[in-house]
Amino acid sequence: MQLTKDIIQEYNNRLQDQHNEAFAFLKLQLDKKGIAANTLVEKIQDFQVAIPSWALGAGGTRFGRFSIGGEPGNLEEKIDDVGIIHALTQSAGAISLHIPWDIPKDTLAIKQRAESYGLSFDAMNSNTFQDQKNQPHSYQFGSLCHVDKVVRQQAIEHNLEVIEYGKALGSKSITVWLADGSSFPGQHNFRKAYQNTQASLQEIYCGMPEDWRMFIEYKPYEPYFYSMVIPDWGTSLSLAEGCGKNAYTLVDLGHHLPNTNIEQIVAILMMKGKLGGFHFNDSKYGDDDLTVGSIKPYQLFLIFNELVEGMSATSNLQTSKPPTSNLAWMIDASHNLKDPLEDLMQSLEAIRIAYAQALLVDREALEEAQLENDVTRCQEILQAAYRTDVRPLVAEARRLSGGAIDPIGLYRQLEIRKQLIKERGVHVVATGL
Repeated sequence: MQLTKDIIQEYNNRLQDQHNEAFAFLKLQLDKKGIAANTLVEKIQDFQVAIPSWALGAGGTRFGRFSIGGEPGNLEEKIDDVGIIHALTQSAGAISLHIPWDIPKDTLAIKQRAESYGLSFDAMNSNTFQDQKNQPHSYQFGSLCHVDKVVRQQAIEHNLEVIEYGKALGSKSITVWLADGSSFPGQHNFRKAYQNTQASLQEIYCGMPEDWRMFIEYKPYEPYFYSMVIPDWGTSLSLAEGCGKNAYTLVDLGHHLPNTNIEQIVAILMMKGKLGGFHFNDSKYGDDDLTVGSIKPYQLFLIFNELVEGMSATSNLQTSKPPTSNLAWMIDASHNLKDPLEDLMQSLEAIRIAYAQALLVDREALEEAQLENDVTRCQEILQAAYRTDVRPLVAEARRLSGGAIDPIGLYRQLEIRKQLIKERGVHVVATGL
């Protein structure tokens, strides 16, 4: 189903007075601080986050899935669902595909379907963490790191195939996440596993078009629990540097050990011009893939604080490094208990809120306080921005772009999930994990 502008406008009309009042109050407060609310709104409008095709189905636990009905059973329906999210939020202007879960049968038709919703194709994602039907060689003991060159070559060729699909769809990047690792001491020769992975990535890199980028993801544990071949950002960075200027580190917020200072990692990667982008989610214990901002909203704000500061610093320097504003933003969550579309809309809201709060940080005052070692003042400056209710700014950005002032409210009023169940059935399961 497609949501028309008239439906959204009619809904907004009922909320307009209340929204105008909230926005006018915040605008007045910002004006007193010399902050132009309309400029902030424009920046928020421009901030788009990709939706992964695999996030549109119901989740569950590590041991089971629990369908809620109306899940997308093919790529076309996944695009339709992202179209609904983008129509309501005007902040999800791209979809990220996972191959072989989302191989397009008719590339032209798929592109046209996406364009009808105002969507483009973000990074392509390869899959060497599962064995596919009729696959000649197993990835049980690794893929790009495997001791057997034949297995490595199979994984390399898969990634090159993913790039070809991406080229046909208009994508400009590939994300490589490896499940490669070991569960027992002595199982791997660490140096050889790294060397095999580096050589494999270099071969994939050479197969990319010149205007493409490679994002190398890392994870400290799971599915293997003794060692991972790419366990941290430093390993990812060294592999990226070993590939070339168009290879970058990708940061998944859930792919860190508890209490890791992710914002510091972000700052250093930005400084080196090697931050490729993000997979946004949240976690309590590990890679929980919970709704963005549901557990650690202040950490999310601190990450965006470094992003905003880093983007500003890069724009003021003469550098040959790529502009950090060209980062890839994507949600990567599993929606354990919620309607996936509602969950994704909550995540989009949390991301834009954190971005808006970071834009409010008084950078001049913060730098001055840092130079004076005034720790108390530093905290006050950051928390003043974080404690500002910026939701009216985010809602205004959405409204001006043609989205709903309250996306989830309209989604529920229209009973969209019920409509999807009526169209697709109750006992459907989305393709992928």
